[in-house]
Amino acid sequence: QVQLVESGGGLVEPGGSLRLSCAASGTIFSINAMGWYRQAPGKQRELVAVISSGGSTNYADSVKGRFTISRNNAQNTVYLQMNSSKPEDTAVYYCNAAIRTPAVYRYREVWGQGTLVTVSS
Repeated sequence: QVQLVESGGGLVEPGGSLRLSCAASGTIFSINAMGWYRQAPGKQRELVAVISSGGSTNYADSVKGRFTISRNNAQNTVYLQMNSSKPEDTAVYYCNAAIRTPAVYRYREVWGQGTLVTVSS
């Protein structure tokens, strides 16, 4: 059973920083792209940032220059460094990864359970 477990959410003041982590566990053959999505109350889930297995990154315009996505391939972990946080960053943040297990030839999309980030004074 492959799963993603997020950590690092919580309360942060406007302008503050927070680092989210997401670790993949289980019997994993390889991981392709990994990313972070978020869903604010009453809104649809949206892409925040994504990173390829080779390290190429893409960001939503709303977080460019403030958030940084990175990954540790040896530890099957992806991170999201959130700087200069704004109240509109408040949301449940979900980790996502395309994971291949030894028994299956294709990559399967896996989601974490989500971690709440609240930006408020």
